[in-house]
Amino acid sequence: MSRINILVPFALFGLAASPALAESPAARPNIIFIMADDLGNADLGYRGSDIRTTHIDALATEGVRLEAFYGEPVCTPSRAALMTGRYPMRHGLQTLVIFPSHTYGLPVDERTLPQALKEAGYDTYMVGKWHLGHADRKYWPQNRGFEHFYGNLVGEVDYFSKDRGGVIDWQRDGRFLKEPGYFTDLIGDEAVKLIEKQNPAKPFFLYFASLAPHAPYQAPQADKDKYKSIADPNRQTYAAMIDELDVQIGRIVAALDKKKLRENTIILFASDNGGPTKGLFATGARSEEERTHQAGGLSMGATPPPSNAPFRGGKGELHEGGVRVVAFANWPGKLTPRVVDAPLHMVDVMPTLLALAGAKADPAHPLDGRDMWTTISEGAPSPNDDILIKLFNLRSDPSDVAGEHPEIVHDLEMRLESYARQQKMSEWLKAQPAFLGAQGKTILDPDFDIDDSGLPHERPALPSR
Repeated sequence: MSRINILVPFALFGLAASPALAESPAARPNIIFIMADDLGNADLGYRGSDIRTTHIDALATEGVRLEAFYGEPVCTPSRAALMTGRYPMRHGLQTLVIFPSHTYGLPVDERTLPQALKEAGYDTYMVGKWHLGHADRKYWPQNRGFEHFYGNLVGEVDYFSKDRGGVIDWQRDGRFLKEPGYFTDLIGDEAVKLIEKQNPAKPFFLYFASLAPHAPYQAPQADKDKYKSIADPNRQTYAAMIDELDVQIGRIVAALDKKKLRENTIILFASDNGGPTKGLFATGARSEEERTHQAGGLSMGATPPPSNAPFRGGKGELHEGGVRVVAFANWPGKLTPRVVDAPLHMVDVMPTLLALAGAKADPAHPLDGRDMWTTISEGAPSPNDDILIKLFNLRSDPSDVAGEHPEIVHDLEMRLESYARQQKMSEWLKAQPAFLGAQGKTILDPDFDIDDSGLPHERPALPSR
């Protein structure tokens, strides 16, 4: 299947046909989607880790644990799948991630999840990391359906300065800010403020897109001090970053309780991909020299701190460790605790939430995802006939069994070729024919310059003639 994997960097596994879906709950819930970044599969307390994640553990164990939930191997494709309910090969975002030097983004004709929810009467908010286009305003979150955006546009920034290659990438609704504070604390503060100000009579969608625990591995000293028993300094800091994310999630839940919104709020949590197990995929520093000298950066040959046990591989790979991600859903009174092993995918989130919200998809851009509500609420089989990833017998053993079932391989190759014929040319391959490890200088909207402080600012209008 190597030839096909070059055309489309994913393969398929087959699933049984799904039963008819039950009607979704009548009340339109508030929706919070929490996206962790590069989180190792084994790196939460309820999954056996020594990293303390009390609030995340409570949401997972009191909710529905999605133990066969799939993202994409790297950040941008996974976020595109979430925001559109469509496989990223349909919009040319199937290869690696948008680099700081790239000028493309999620195509503007794609109807996004927040756009659909906004049209259905929802307030739509985003805090955190975008990574679906930065070089032109048309790709920015506030032009893709979010009424409010607070965070960064490119893949990663320094957690304290919000700097990437000498450019401050930190904004509120299009206005760039030079603001003190730790990234995770700041987006937690913003999320809590949004909840506190929310009109209880109007539903809202909050996309809480954490940068943590993506590299660079940086955390406040007080958080690192909690993990002095961990010898590896990168693992110690990584643990502190996850701990800090857990604190902010706890604050969000407390704010919902205080506002009496918790009973009508569904919280979904997932990592975009597995944790990196190779230095190449851990951080996007522009050069080996920058990787070495950046605070919390890794050299190319270093071993990153995440663990994806028991799965093989990690971020950037198609092994289970790269694409099978931590995920769960929690909605008091509507979802009872259970473990779901049915295969689901990031593209299934959008159709599920649209159904719960009474919102509609764009007929011109058919969704690849399927409404997974009865799967997570009743334990029904997966609604998918196939998922665009790879060929494994997931039920018995997450290892390659293609050689044992040539007839199944042939059937899935035919399906994969059908997907390949539908794919859009990779924007990454058009922009950068060879991956050299260098991500280039950050390109901003042409209407912006960088002043001496590192802050982008709008150019003055040219005088009329």
